Amino acid sequence: MLNRRSALFLFPAAALTGAITVSAQEAAARGRYTSPPATSSIEIAGKKITVDYYAPSRHDRKVMGGLVPFGVVWCTGANIATKITTEAPLRMGDLDLPKGEYSIWTLPGEKEWKLIINRETGQFHLNYNASLDFGRTKMNLKQLPSMVETFRVDLRADGGNKGTLALVWENTEASIPFTVR
Repeated sequence: MLNRRSALFLFPAAALTGAITVSAQEAAARGRYTSPPATSSIEIAGKKITVDYYAPSRHDRKVMGGLVPFGVVWCTGANIATKITTEAPLRMGDLDLPKGEYSIWTLPGEKEWKLIINRETGQFHLNYNASLDFGRTKMNLKQLPSMVETFRVDLRADGGNKGTLALVWENTEASIPFTVR
């Protein structure tokens, strides 16, 4: 039988254990990451191109030049490195990319961005290895007229065998044209 003093120590501990259990259950229900997985896919010239990424949201934070600092390689999304899969060789900016899977990284700047294609896929967002870069190429940059809350990757058909890959977040769009070869 518990005396009053023992009960005072045990009940708060039991309540805390219950709170931790609920918190762990809630976390499991939401998944491993707070930024949800997303996919953008398109078929151009009969070949499929897919980008798999995690989509972070602004949540009233300064993104460009803040959460995404200028002059530092960015994972281009969240959690696991963004992956592009192409069924055909692509010409992206100055890069001739063989068909296959690659990770996409970016080097954001206030006035210029570079797209980085890396040979490794599946790495956590801080595990960037520049020695595995396939190459880098300049992106087009423009300010958007309205705020975009959640990061997204757009793949757009531009007619024939041409398309555009666009990274859209906050009030910024960084894009690069590509050609399916």
